[in-house]
Amino acid sequence: MNRNILIIALVAIVGLGGAFFAFGGKSSETTEVSMTSEAAASTVADDADAPALPAIAEMTLGNPDAPVKVTEYASYTCSHCGTFHNEGFKELKANYIDTGKVHFTYREVYFDRAALWASMVARCGGEEKFFGISDLIYKGQREWMGSGDPVQMADGLRKIARVAGLSSETIDVCLADQGKAQALAEWFQANADADGIESTPSFIIGDDRVIGNNYAKLREVIEAQLGN
Repeated sequence: MNRNILIIALVAIVGLGGAFFAFGGKSSETTEVSMTSEAAASTVADDADAPALPAIAEMTLGNPDAPVKVTEYASYTCSHCGTFHNEGFKELKANYIDTGKVHFTYREVYFDRAALWASMVARCGGEEKFFGISDLIYKGQREWMGSGDPVQMADGLRKIARVAGLSSETIDVCLADQGKAQALAEWFQANADADGIESTPSFIIGDDRVIGNNYAKLREVIEAQLGN
């Protein structure tokens, strides 16, 4: 599947997810969305005169002037990413981000529809709530993903958003934002292409990279760049 078709398919899938959220998980549509190249090409043509897509904010933590920059590529549906955020990330934050040694950037990866739904929920509260909602999504990953049923996943993410203080109306607006969905899909693909991201989690640390949930290796690379 080429880049344009992938982006369009993800956006179409988000539209389906928005329906699940808007109707409280009661949609009868529960099948995966797929698109032929002909349908994708038609959609591209239809969107040629569409308004400009919104800018996507980078989600960061720590001092922008920190000596080491760490960018994580992760998916909310990746179990290894969940393990890292529930374990290693706490050490990274306490030892390096909160101490001003590392400026951390989190970039979402969308290899499936649920990851994009989760990203739109995480971003629904803005930059102030993003990392808090992300933490809840990773902590409850097994529960909201469940058996992979779309309705169950949508309901689970909706509950997490409410725990984070978002209203049902706010969630509905976020999940119905097709322009934001397309912008996120294109942003993800551009970043993944630029940094050669093929799996999650992946960490870019200056000219170095660490693949997988390996906090010990991540720490080793950071310490080397700090000159320790």
